[in-house]
Amino acid sequence: MALGILAIALGALVKGLAENARNAAYLQERVIARWVAANIVTEIQLREDWPPSGIEQGNATMAGQQWYWTARIAKTEDEDLRRIHMEVRNHDSEGRISGILVSYVGKPFLAAGS
Repeated sequence: MALGILAIALGALVKGLAENARNAAYLQERVIARWVAANIVTEIQLREDWPPSGIEQGNATMAGQQWYWTARIAKTEDEDLRRIHMEVRNHDSEGRISGILVSYVGKPFLAAGS
């Protein structure tokens, strides 16, 4: 009887540990995908040129993995802002979305005297 209870308890423990490991891997993937998205958005924001509306795609390496990103750049009601909707995928460009980030970029202005 005691052996049966111990077997059930150990089974539940192993199942819980496996579930925690899967959750940790999933969270790590999401965090890294958000870092990739934040880096690409920052690159877009730092450009000297005004990004046109449309779709940009590319890939980046982070944490020893290849990540595929898509930036959907759209006009907003404010003519001096663009909306950037970033999607990042791991493994392939058509795979499950690992991270999403929405940001905005302001229209660059010329420095005084330029």
